[in-house]
Amino acid sequence: MTNSSPVGIRGTLAAALTPLADGGSALDLDAVPALVDFLAAGGVDGLLAMGTTGEGVLFDLDERFRIAEAFVDAARGKLDVAVHCGAQTTDATVRLAARAVELGAAAVAVIAPPYFALDEKEQLRHLAAAAAACAPTPFYVYEFAARSGYAIPPAVLGLLREKAENFRGLKVSDAPFERFSPYLIEGLDVFVGPEALIADGLAGGAVGAVSALATAFPDEVAAAVREGTPERSERLARLRQAVQTYPMPAAVKAIARRKGVAVREDVRPPLRTLTDVERDGLFAAVDGVLD
Repeated sequence: MTNSSPVGIRGTLAAALTPLADGGSALDLDAVPALVDFLAAGGVDGLLAMGTTGEGVLFDLDERFRIAEAFVDAARGKLDVAVHCGAQTTDATVRLAARAVELGAAAVAVIAPPYFALDEKEQLRHLAAAAAACAPTPFYVYEFAARSGYAIPPAVLGLLREKAENFRGLKVSDAPFERFSPYLIEGLDVFVGPEALIADGLAGGAVGAVSALATAFPDEVAAAVREGTPERSERLARLRQAVQTYPMPAAVKAIARRKGVAVREDVRPPLRTLTDVERDGLFAAVDGVLD
């Protein structure tokens, strides 16, 4: 793998956790190389830094610059790195996207800003500015209505294709499949977010997955994308249910730590870590799926 992919990225990407310390108040970037090596050994093709699992929107701009740099440097020659640059304002999003390109990211992804329900003109203007800031690096829209508070209509994506030559596709985390499938648009590369939909998404033309589970179970998710079978997706659906019963970022960190990755369970407040009882329950539930 390289960190330069002008025609876009493919395959399995781990939605990488972000290592933290001091109760989540400090970055633990020394742990990033070990995490990258764990993901590469698990067979994924790349990673998405600072997505939902990576707690990205909870960090300030300087922290996000530093996190992006740490992942790109650690993954160079091993994995493609897409950097999530979605932020509350267009200015911050543009600055993050431009910096990701300077660092050598293979791609930039942007979720629609939460809280204000942007109309279609506002959505297009925001996404087009982000795409221009990272051109010609491939640009992806991160569609996740449950987090942004609204969906990006396919019509907006059509207009974005006219304005941004580097707009390559989307990560779609909407479920069920009836909400996912409208984004399987010819000519756009789509990555599946919900692990339960990997088989259906691939059958519909998706080019891969960007998976939260893959930051803790890279081998399981890579196999599901490689094989594309309903059985593999169903296994991941059960695994996802076992994990998301608990606070998700803390849960994937606990699992990665259990697997020997030198990361702490610390998360950025207001997120919280697991209780001892929850941790035991998480591990028992995961073992029950994988045994």
